Amino acid sequence: MGPSEKELKDIMVSQLPETVREISGLPEYNGVCKKMYGDLIRRVKLLSPLFEELRDGEEELGFDVLKGLELLKTALDSATELLKSVSRGSKLFQASQLEKIVLEFHHMTEDIEAALSKLPIDKLGISDEVREQTELVHAQFKRAKERITLADAQLDKDLAILQEEKDSDPTILKRLSEKLHLRTINDLKKESLAIHELVTSSDGDLEDVFGKMSSVLKKLKDFVQSENPEVETSQDEKTTTIKHRSPVIPDDFRCPISLELMRDPVIVSTGQTYERSCIQKWLDAGHKTCPKSQQALSHTALTPNYVLKSLIALWCENNGVELPRKQGSCRNKKPGNNVSDCDRAAIDTLLVKLVNGSPEQKRSAAGELRLLAKRNTDNRICIAEAGAIPFLVELLSSNDTRTQEHAVTALLNLSINDGNKRTIVNLRAIPAIVEVLKNGSMEARENAAATLFSLSVIDENKVAIGAAGAIPALISLLQEGTPRGKKDAATAIFNLSIYQGNKARAIRAGIVNPLMGFLKDAGGGMVDEALAILAILATHHEGKMGIGEAGPMAILLEFIRTGSPRNRENAAAVLWSLCSTDFEQLKLAREHGAEEALKEVSENGTDRAKRKAGSILELFQRFDGQSANL
Repeated sequence: MGPSEKELKDIMVSQLPETVREISGLPEYNGVCKKMYGDLIRRVKLLSPLFEELRDGEEELGFDVLKGLELLKTALDSATELLKSVSRGSKLFQASQLEKIVLEFHHMTEDIEAALSKLPIDKLGISDEVREQTELVHAQFKRAKERITLADAQLDKDLAILQEEKDSDPTILKRLSEKLHLRTINDLKKESLAIHELVTSSDGDLEDVFGKMSSVLKKLKDFVQSENPEVETSQDEKTTTIKHRSPVIPDDFRCPISLELMRDPVIVSTGQTYERSCIQKWLDAGHKTCPKSQQALSHTALTPNYVLKSLIALWCENNGVELPRKQGSCRNKKPGNNVSDCDRAAIDTLLVKLVNGSPEQKRSAAGELRLLAKRNTDNRICIAEAGAIPFLVELLSSNDTRTQEHAVTALLNLSINDGNKRTIVNLRAIPAIVEVLKNGSMEARENAAATLFSLSVIDENKVAIGAAGAIPALISLLQEGTPRGKKDAATAIFNLSIYQGNKARAIRAGIVNPLMGFLKDAGGGMVDEALAILAILATHHEGKMGIGEAGPMAILLEFIRTGSPRNRENAAAVLWSLCSTDFEQLKLAREHGAEEALKEVSENGTDRAKRKAGSILELFQRFDGQSANL
């Protein structure tokens, strides 16, 4: 006996978002399949709002909908396997089998498009904006299905020549090295492992292919080493091509890029350490991978490696080696990234107190960093580069009220910089900030709300902040805060509610009643924010129900008649959402005299207000026509 409809729904709506998340998290790929790989991931990611809204919704889904979702899940599971095999596979093998892989991607596109075609979108109970995006994605898959990627004739020719001829043309080797992104010894080591894994898993079926690929790989390795002799290191000998160093520098103290002794080691997101100026130059050139491991960087923040820096200084002292003051070969500092010597020295001093000081010193240091971070952009960058952010995050859990206030406000000021936003989030600071929002002093709560708003500017953070339980706490601040605190909470709630799942969270947390209270208290200064939030919540089906149950008709029409241009626009947007799917609300609007007010807005309102008013007036005409036919 198969699963019931309810069990099938639970399976589908819980697993589909996870499948999309798994596909979205696949690493960047550089190889002959790069465009096909990237296009498929990009299109699948666009289905995320559909699956999230279905998961958060409570509407019953019919059997035909569930079967359509099941087909789509099967297709996406196959897509996941194909994408994983490409990202982990041998680039040389993929180049030799390109025509076959092109067909696999094409068949995958056909399968997903066919599943989307069988999905009855009218029965999903999703918002207009998600419906439009889903239809757009379907159209993209339909167009892609009609296109076939052509094979690369030059690539086939180059591989054939390299496999057959003993002496290879450097021009061909260079072209192949660039096309397959096999440019460094590390690239080639990774490729060698991929070939070995391929052969091991093939049970000997690919021995002939393996021989040819190994031959090409050896030629590429010889070519890369001859082109880049300065980055070749010997594992068997205690020497490197970097000369004039005595005693021998431990490998762990050398920058993997320059092979020079590091003076300012920093850690990237993969855990690998580099000289700051060298890795910054790599990042400034647009690279998004770790040069040594070739893993995709989840973020580009650089964290100082103080432990290694201390070990290098000790080694230099014990061996009579002067720590180099700069590495000109890698130096490429960005304009505007300079910090005055005075501020830099102050920041370094404050960091020592922040790390090793007494509780009073930590409180004082956090307060001074708060002020420095507020002062200018250069200070914000410098404080982050000095490594202060992890220690400020730790202080969020301080039992000392003033220390906690300084820490959360310093993070607020630092988060103005986009790179710092990522660092803060990657340090898993969001739950700690939410805890401050729930239980801190009023000043700390208000600045925690402002920090969450700042972090939510990056779309993926909206999901994490909502999942961390921020919205009920923001609604509490919306009701209890000072005028400034209420504004901070409202701004954060509005921005978080751009993500569909957070709209449902806000409705379930009881946001409608406080918002309606703000509308009735025009002197409270929160009318603009309340109407803006209601307008965005009304695009969600739970939002429509919650707002409709609050009896908003009279107050909405009052703002449509007499409000500011922006408030009239938002009130009309809320009214449209309520009336577009509920004839009872439409009848209620007419009973409250909506038509005359809407006609005036359709002539004199903002462009958006005119569209909404015109759409509601058309609903009235349609309603009249249906009534006449009864």
